Amino acid sequence: MLAINDLSFYFGSRSIYDGLSFHVKPKDKIGLIGANGTGKSTLLKLIAGDYSPDKGDISKSKDCSIGFLNQDLLSYETDESILNVAMQAFEKENQLLHEINNLLQKIETEYSDDLIEKLAKKQDQFATLDGYSLQSKAEAILEGLGFTTAELLQPLKSFSGGWRMRVMLARILLASPALLLLDEPTNHLDLPSIEWLESYLKNFEGAYIIVSHDQEFLNNAVQTIAEVSQSNINIYKGNYDFYIEERELRNEIQHNAFKNQQKMIKDTEKFITRFKAKATKARQVQSKLKNLDKVDRIEDVLSDGPVINFKFNFKKPSGKIITEFKHVGKAYGNKIILEDANAIISRGDKIALIGANGTGKSTVLRLISRSEGYDGEIEEGFNVNEGFYAQHQLESLTPDSEILEELKQSGLDKTEQELRNLLGCFLFSDDDVKKKIKILSGGEKSRVALAKTLLSEANFLMLDEPTNHLDIQSVDMLIQALDQYEGSFVVVSHNRYFIAHVANKIWYIENQKIIEYPGTYDEFVDWQKKREVEKQQNKVTTPKAPQVKKEVKVVSPTAVKELSRKNNQLQKIEEQIERSTKDKTAIELSMADEQVFSKLDLLKTKTIELDAVNKQLQTLNNEWETLALEIDELSA
Repeated sequence: MLAINDLSFYFGSRSIYDGLSFHVKPKDKIGLIGANGTGKSTLLKLIAGDYSPDKGDISKSKDCSIGFLNQDLLSYETDESILNVAMQAFEKENQLLHEINNLLQKIETEYSDDLIEKLAKKQDQFATLDGYSLQSKAEAILEGLGFTTAELLQPLKSFSGGWRMRVMLARILLASPALLLLDEPTNHLDLPSIEWLESYLKNFEGAYIIVSHDQEFLNNAVQTIAEVSQSNINIYKGNYDFYIEERELRNEIQHNAFKNQQKMIKDTEKFITRFKAKATKARQVQSKLKNLDKVDRIEDVLSDGPVINFKFNFKKPSGKIITEFKHVGKAYGNKIILEDANAIISRGDKIALIGANGTGKSTVLRLISRSEGYDGEIEEGFNVNEGFYAQHQLESLTPDSEILEELKQSGLDKTEQELRNLLGCFLFSDDDVKKKIKILSGGEKSRVALAKTLLSEANFLMLDEPTNHLDIQSVDMLIQALDQYEGSFVVVSHNRYFIAHVANKIWYIENQKIIEYPGTYDEFVDWQKKREVEKQQNKVTTPKAPQVKKEVKVVSPTAVKELSRKNNQLQKIEEQIERSTKDKTAIELSMADEQVFSKLDLLKTKTIELDAVNKQLQTLNNEWETLALEIDELSA
């Protein structure tokens, strides 16, 4: 399917790959891993053709179409709706539809048997390509990735970069390429969307290569691990857990082989040193020297990186209660986040706040820190010293300071070497620590801010998506740091591996309430599965969402009567839309029937009927929008 042969690639004088050979077969499910800077994204760009190798070649079969999701797509924007952007994946089908619409317009004024025949052929091709179900496929994938039905018609440019990336992912998935290249696809997904993507990939018929730092995602989505190391790739035939076990075994074998070879070399050198001056041993000494020169030296196993050995001190522990929510309410306009919510954070709690985007997780963090207004009471406990990490706090970094200087502001009692060790865990080593903040990328700034937060003397931390922009090794370092941290914290994260290793309680928001599960993430997942089974068996009834409290408003009898009339009118239009939609579907299905499209007279009749229904639907939809706005104004 795809073969990389003896490939070398350089950035300046730095070798990224040297003599790389790598093959991808149909249906391969590959996870590409390695430390930041080792060339994972570069390899994807080489395969996609964005870069050209300095040596060697990349060959692929004729049917190997490629879909490439990369971080550059974050900047793409357009006035088109996200549904239309996603449907750009259907190039051939869209072209056919364009030609069909042109023919339909011509038939209205230039009716001829020739045009009808051309239309029939085009519609036959469109039906063969399953063209009439393309929109429903696009809607299903976009909604699986977290968009609401109402958002599908909003312009792409109205969404943030992370949501745009989801649209780009949807477009690529809809194209169904033979080979998917996904660069950090979970970076901008919440937990439900990550789980949806895992399910989608399990049923994906092609091959894919995924660059990811999400261990749990790799465990669930790939069957082969390709580890980038020392300008080459090591293959492990299994998921991420298998890779860890197999790597330890390989490392043990390699380390033992290295030790044995070193002993052999040392013994040989001793023999040479001892007998090189003796004429009777001259032949043996020369033989030993030649053999030593021919030895293919075994490299020792490279260290996996620094281990956190850093004491995170705070002068005074907090009281037993950190924060207590009492009947707390929070809303943005009509969107209610919390209503009459109660919760307690106690000393020693390590809470993971999880859930889909938009449910209010980051809002809860800001409420805990009392940086936003709210209804009800939020009481801070005794002697609580807070530390807060969030992406927006990057602005508080001093642009003209060097990284090491920035950390010294928070770690006054730490030596320079201790600070360098901590920065090394967050991918800043050697002269990197002297870079000025203002020249750093967004990801680099976030790592500096995270290191500063951990250095503070806070006995209570609030961490909003701290694993973003961290590679697997750095996530492990952060886990070590939080394991050694003796204070309390609440963390918002979609990284299941991270959550499973740091949290002793789980919070989630349901029906505008904060719900607590008093256990680890793995225990929570098991409980959720049992809960879902019980719901399916009707043993558990889902509680109704609390009613939204509305202000009592005096409305005139005339306005009430007018509102009632318009609501009845709106209901009738909705019923008409439903009937017309069913009529349209029935006509489209009949047009795909061979008994219809093979008979020109019948096809012409159906075409005229379809055009009439489309015009009727357009009129009804316009009337519905006008009425809905009028009702909204009367209800305000």
